Amino acid sequence: MQRIHANLCQYLISKGLASRREAMGALKLPPKGWLAIRVGEEGKEQRRFLVPVRYLSHPLFMELLKESEEEYGFQQKGAIRIPCEIEYFLHVKEVIDRDNSCRASETASAAHYLHRPIDLICFRAIS
Repeated sequence: MQRIHANLCQYLISKGLASRREAMGALKLPPKGWLAIRVGEEGKEQRRFLVPVRYLSHPLFMELLKESEEEYGFQQKGAIRIPCEIEYFLHVKEVIDRDNSCRASETASAAHYLHRPIDLICFRAIS
């Protein structure tokens, strides 16, 4: 897969279709477990973000995806576009991260409580 990306970058650069920096940036794929999205309203500043795939199940993020569907439909090409102001998205991201860290600490403390050592009792056969 890396070789295909390298060859495509070389082709774009050799044909003058993109600078080296543009070609490398355009083909950069998100790491496994992450999703690339583009945030910003039409005609205003837009920015690319990488978010963990677990965001997809969070109610706040699902609401943003619903707005995206209403605005752009399901036929988007490239990164998913979220039609909101960048500052609003950063706030939502902060809330989701805080919520996920709370859940993680609750899960960890519950796991610690539930996995305490258990006293084992030995049984002997009665004759």
